Formats: sequence, structure tokens, C-alpha cells
Amino acid sequence: MENFEIDFTYFINPPSLRRRPFLPPSLVDACDTTSEKSIKLAEGFPNDANFPFKEISVLLKDGTSYRLEGEQLATSLHYIPTKGYPPLVSTLKDFTQQIHQPPYWSQRDVLVTVGSQEAMSKVLEMCLEEGDPILVQNPLYSGIAVVLAPFQSTLIPINQDGNGMVPDFLRQALNQRKKECLLDRQLKMPKILYINPTGANPVGTTLPLDRRQEIYRICCDYNILILEDDPYCFMNYKDPTPPSFLSFDIEGRVIRLDSLSKVLCPGLRIGWVTAAKPLTDVLELGIENCYLSSASLTQVITYNLLNGWGVKGTLNYFRSVRDDNKKRRDMMLQSMDLHLKGLCDWSVPDGGMFAWIKVRDIPEVQDMLLIRGKKKCVTFAPGRLYMVDSQKTCSYIRASFCRENPKLIDKAMQLLAELILEEKALLKAQVEKAQ
Repeated sequence: MENFEIDFTYFINPPSLRRRPFLPPSLVDACDTTSEKSIKLAEGFPNDANFPFKEISVLLKDGTSYRLEGEQLATSLHYIPTKGYPPLVSTLKDFTQQIHQPPYWSQRDVLVTVGSQEAMSKVLEMCLEEGDPILVQNPLYSGIAVVLAPFQSTLIPINQDGNGMVPDFLRQALNQRKKECLLDRQLKMPKILYINPTGANPVGTTLPLDRRQEIYRICCDYNILILEDDPYCFMNYKDPTPPSFLSFDIEGRVIRLDSLSKVLCPGLRIGWVTAAKPLTDVLELGIENCYLSSASLTQVITYNLLNGWGVKGTLNYFRSVRDDNKKRRDMMLQSMDLHLKGLCDWSVPDGGMFAWIKVRDIPEVQDMLLIRGKKKCVTFAPGRLYMVDSQKTCSYIRASFCRENPKLIDKAMQLLAELILEEKALLKAQVEKAQ
């Protein structure tokens, strides 16, 4: 197959198709191909001599250090290509190819972004028109809901069980939507499925391979792009991690979002998109038109870090982060078992950073957590923030186990038990008063 056979223009909205590059290609080519002896007056670059930095030193916890100086320092302080710092782009391409081994690799490209949140936002901005429907897992990552709000999108929820999104529910939802579209010609079929396949936020489920393959087949049948947002890919606590959607994408319909925020640090703001070139080309224009490129300095720092480690060293570091978080997860589960047994139900998170807790006999927990929990100096996230219909009552709680001291986590679970008992007493008193 020389090229993917999909008509990618079907997935790109008219404003995005009308985007144009910042500079004419002929001028970009002239600037790129001229020799060092050429006098360059076409570029709008400030003078390096006026930059206040002489060098930037980086010291890692393992004692390794490196310095940015000379040409590399100048590059880190200047504008860089929208696609990203070329050595970093090359490193991320090699890493993605080795980890996922996508078919038809030559037909894909990689684009550095400001974390995966920005990548998700730009992809949806490229694809959606006002009112367009989109398929989402339910519960879902709340960050996508706020991105979709300005589009007034119709969110089609696909419920999850203990193994993540249920393929049969996906097919049923699409069949139902197809019938509705036949009855109302103004309705549209969805073009995108948004999914966290590994350690899904907030529920912590990891999709097994057979479900991934079935979901992919369904999306092929209905001509749907899969927006594979996978920030917890390297924080899966069950070995082995199932292959990504990208790894068996023979049609070019997977847009994969990766991030270093959870396995290195979020302050670097480094993510990347891997997708078919017709999609990354338009996405690149959207980023260029908005802010030219992601931050040069953090890209150069990240390149030096990953290049120094190599793929093997990088994976070893990611595993150490995963192992630490797994220990923290297990400590939280022990505390939950000690303090919440009989009050709540939960399952063991397969990956990610969160426990998803259902409170028994309390239909709505939001005020309990945000008002009465505040008085006890403990915070949890109310489950309704992660539901497609956030207006319905919700008895779920999301609790993070990755950052707080384990002793404080234990104290938090003790306080949560107190909150639940107090809430039940309050509800009982309200019922008795109403009778």
C-alpha cells in the first residue's frame, strides 16, 4: 500500500482545510537550503548576541549532568520548526516506531505538542464543526468535556465495565445513531471516537487486546477516527501492556496522543501526535497559525535527556515511575480496605493514577466532598465531574494515589469514612424531618 485509502478531507472541517502556512514554501525552502555564507535578511529572528544566557546546566538526580551552550543553546532560545526541535522529533519517531511498530510507518508523521491536552484540543479543533457528535467513553476524562463545550458537541456515551469500553455498546450506539440519522437528515454520524485505552481516567481500566481489536473493526466499519489519548501507557500495572491501537492501524485512522507529563514531569509540557501525514500536515498548520511552535528550551532539554538514556534507559526510568506508583496504589487500597469496607465499593485500578470509588447508599457526594470535606481539610474529586451527563446525581469519587504521602493517604481514607457516616446521619435526619 503506497498511501492510505481513506479520504482524510472528510474528517477535517472547512476552516482547517483553508489554513495556509505562515511563510510561502518557496521562501522557507530558500532559507533552509542557502549556504552558511549567504546573507540572510528574510528571517525575522532576533540577534543571538542580545540573549542574556551564556549557558544552561542541567543536573539529574542520578548525578548525570549536561550543558546547553554554543549552537545548541542558541537553538533552544530561538524559534524552531512547528513540527518540533528536529533531533527531538527524530528521537520520538524512533521511540514510537520501536514501541508500537505501526504498519505503513512511512505514511505517518510525528508532531511535538504542548502536552497531550493541547494535542487533543488541536485535533478536535481541526476535525469538529459546531454540533458535531463524538463518541466518548463514560465515565470520561473531564479535560475533553471542556474542550468540546464551545463546539456544542453531542457526546455519545459508551459505558465501561471492569475491562473498559464495551465494544457491543459501541456498536449498539452507532446502530441507534444511524437510525436517527435516517429519520432526521440534519443529524450527522460521529467521525471521532475518543478513548483512554490504558489506565483510563478516572476509572483506571486497561482495555484488553481483543476489545481494542473489536473497537478498531467497528470504527473501520463506520469510518471513524480513533483519538487514542494514552498518557498512562507506561503506567499499566498488569504485564504485558496490550498493543496500542496504533500498532495494528492498517487504515490510517488512529491519531495517537503521547505525553511525558506522567512519566517525566508535566512542567516540560512535552507531548506528541502520531498520525497519517495528511492529518499531521493540517494539524501542523493549526499550531503554526496559533503560536508557531512548542517551547524550544524544554524540547532541547528533553532531547538531551532521552538521547542520553537511549530507548532502553528511557523505558527503565518509566518502569521505575510505574513501580513507585504501583506501590502507592497498593498502599491506598490497603487503607481503603481498612477504613471503607462496608461503606464503599471499588475495583483495583489496572493503571493510571486514580482509584474510582462508589459510595453505598449516598446518591450524590458532591456537597459531602466539596463543602463538608473542606472542613476536614481533605479533598477528593466528585464523580459527576467525569460523567457525560454531569447533571445527574453521582455516588462516585475519584482519589489520586500518586503524589501524597502514604500516611496522609491513610488519614484521608479515615476522614472519608467519617464523612460518609456523617452524611448518612444527615440524610437520615432529613428523611425523618420530612415525614
